[in-house]
Amino acid sequence: MHNRRYAKGVSAHHTTENNGSDTILLTESSVTPHEIVDSMVATGVYKATRRRHVIVVRAILSSFIFGAVTTLAGTVVTQTGIPILGALVFPIALVIVILLGLELLTSTMGLVPLAWWRHEVTTAQMGKAMVFALMGHIIGCLVFAVIFWATITEFGHHLDAPVAVWIRELAEHKTLGYKEMGWGTGLALVFLKAILCNWLVSLGGVMGMTSRTTGGKITAIWLPIFVFFALGWEHSVVNLFSIPAAIMVGAPISIGDWWLRNEIPVLLGNLVGAAFLTGCGLWLSHHRWLPWSNRPDES
Repeated sequence: MHNRRYAKGVSAHHTTENNGSDTILLTESSVTPHEIVDSMVATGVYKATRRRHVIVVRAILSSFIFGAVTTLAGTVVTQTGIPILGALVFPIALVIVILLGLELLTSTMGLVPLAWWRHEVTTAQMGKAMVFALMGHIIGCLVFAVIFWATITEFGHHLDAPVAVWIRELAEHKTLGYKEMGWGTGLALVFLKAILCNWLVSLGGVMGMTSRTTGGKITAIWLPIFVFFALGWEHSVVNLFSIPAAIMVGAPISIGDWWLRNEIPVLLGNLVGAAFLTGCGLWLSHHRWLPWSNRPDES
């Protein structure tokens, strides 16, 4: 039970929560940090116990959304010449996915492992949630890559279209750029950028739990997603769309370059960033013990 009291001099629509040494101002539309962390576990349980076909279908739909919004971001960048504007529009993707209750593997990576650490789901359930989400993303992103090729190049007639050139250069940087660095430096850099990326992306999913209003959710989700895209960090689902789309419009990238230089290390880095920095980190911050441990008063 949270220790809430009305703050002196604050209207009845505002309360404060005494969170250890911190006092947090709350409104009737806000959610306390402890409630958010508990919601993360409950959401992880929900994600891990869904039927396989539900996970796949929702992942396919969210892949279409991410593909469309990535294309929009590229259009904005090529039309304005200002990359930061692409980052401003990209959070639309996660906003739509969260508000519609669709599936995003990189968000699941921060929630299901936390529920597993709390012994709320089994290892098999956690594996099912991630494998079938990845399957849905591969299907959805490949299909939307074909749609990108068809619409942007007009069925291959204009491979030099500005957005086609933009996505080729982006994908070459994400694969051949790391290849030029060599296995050690290249893999270390892509893995680090993947950890940092999904710390923010999974945090975006959690930020959607901080408000009870649609407007509040949209604003909260927008913040970390804008930061990750502006910094050019590595997101596995975006790469599942952008790299094959670039190959289809003429990028000299092999399947090995795609998966070995980018997709596999990015998936692993995304998992580490979401599970440990977001899931474990927020639990430890607000409950003050590790999620796989018993409560101090139970040990």
